[in-house]
Amino acid sequence: MLAGEAHYNPLGMVHGGLACTLLDTVLGCAAHSTLEVGIGYTSIDLAVKYLRPITLNKGELRAEGSVVKSGPRVIFTEGRLSTASGELLATATSTLLIFPRQPGARTT
Repeated sequence: MLAGEAHYNPLGMVHGGLACTLLDTVLGCAAHSTLEVGIGYTSIDLAVKYLRPITLNKGELRAEGSVVKSGPRVIFTEGRLSTASGELLATATSTLLIFPRQPGARTT
């Protein structure tokens, strides 16, 4: 994604919530990719480490997530947020709980 001035915080850099949201999304997608149709999941925890400030001159941001370990009830994931040239900006880990059915799914 390309961050814009609307994403800036009062300190003159992209708000950490944007990085957190991007990382949370790719971590969830990584977990989702291991599940069968109709199986749901939710985050138990999310830990983000901010390594460098994100400003508009960083250009395009790239978030990647992967599964570290998948089990029958819990999935562990990790992710990286980088510039298009590979400069690492933030990292994250997450633990996700697996549900037998997606919330709101009918059981009949």
